[in-house]
Amino acid sequence: MKILGIESSCDDTSVALIEASENNFVVLAEKTASQIDIHKKYGGVVPEIAGREHAIAIMPVIEEVLSLGYTRDAMQKKPFDFPRLRSGQVAHGKPDAIAVTAGPGLITGLVIGVEAAKNLSYLWEVPLIRVNHMDGHVHSVLLKNQINKSGANIKIENQSIEFPALCLLVSGGHTELLLATDHGVYEKLGATRDDAAGECFDKVAKLLGLEYPGGPKISALAKKGNANTISFPRPMIKENNLDFSFAGLKTAALYWLRDNELSALDVNPDLPAGIFGVQHNNPTRADFCTSFEQAIVDVIVEKTSRAAEKYQPTTIIFGGGVSANEKMRATLRAELQKILPNSKFLIPEKKYSMDNGAMIAVAGYFQAQKNNFTSWRDIVVDPNWEAYISG
Repeated sequence: MKILGIESSCDDTSVALIEASENNFVVLAEKTASQIDIHKKYGGVVPEIAGREHAIAIMPVIEEVLSLGYTRDAMQKKPFDFPRLRSGQVAHGKPDAIAVTAGPGLITGLVIGVEAAKNLSYLWEVPLIRVNHMDGHVHSVLLKNQINKSGANIKIENQSIEFPALCLLVSGGHTELLLATDHGVYEKLGATRDDAAGECFDKVAKLLGLEYPGGPKISALAKKGNANTISFPRPMIKENNLDFSFAGLKTAALYWLRDNELSALDVNPDLPAGIFGVQHNNPTRADFCTSFEQAIVDVIVEKTSRAAEKYQPTTIIFGGGVSANEKMRATLRAELQKILPNSKFLIPEKKYSMDNGAMIAVAGYFQAQKNNFTSWRDIVVDPNWEAYISG
């Protein structure tokens, strides 16, 4: 079954064509148009600009993916010319279904992806699958990089999700724990009450003068520092629930920078004078980043470990953009191995931690197996669509 996946919930216009069967997913072609260079001048995503850029990119990206995906040597990525999509025809075939992110996310981006999908569904007369973005991140763990550096196919080791599955989803917009009893069927165990962990990373990075997206830059600096240098709070870590809160940690970081000095050994000349001092024994920027990152890791690992002990899942999934964080990956794996040594621990490859069309196509496949299709006449976007309402 060939599925075209379309993702446009934030600042990436991402499309993929996959060949899907049970627990075996081959990415025939994929393409992502990133908006990072546009938004970094503003220090974050501007919804109106994001919507405009999605509108510009969506059809060229779809065309390129279909061109690559329906070429015999698609994996070598040699495109060929084919009739424009507005004719309703695609050389060498068309997908069996279209999966599209309908929420949650920025409405300016969601609308562009859904409108493209519904028009193609009508033109090609193929079924349409409405996919929750977070359901996509859960299923991103089933994707494997299928091309080696020479461009040749490599052998794929199949993954599978066995239920019940504990799903930790951490990104710029979400930090939540879900219990999955089947594909697309979730119960919410806990979620952030304010800022998501990824948002906290990016906002504190901005305080340090780091360019958007700042989370990965904090993590890179953190490798060089001492995590015990600054004692940041661990919000809600002792509360008897599985919820999160990171707004207070962000504020604590702001106040620390206001009231203290960082060593001139690691000075950032782009910040206003006075934030960095000249005493070499002060914490460096790397020390600050390591201490800050450790606070987030400690909270997430503690809450996830508590959920694992309580629900005894067969599979534990860590997905979302922050799942690319090496410190969090390693710490979670080590701690969960102690608690549930016989459970699977699945993390997506780093390229599939980010928003991508392939994960939407995979999540769409499991919805298609349940005949959960939506007519192009009826599909709507929902910027606040919560995955745990699924089922």
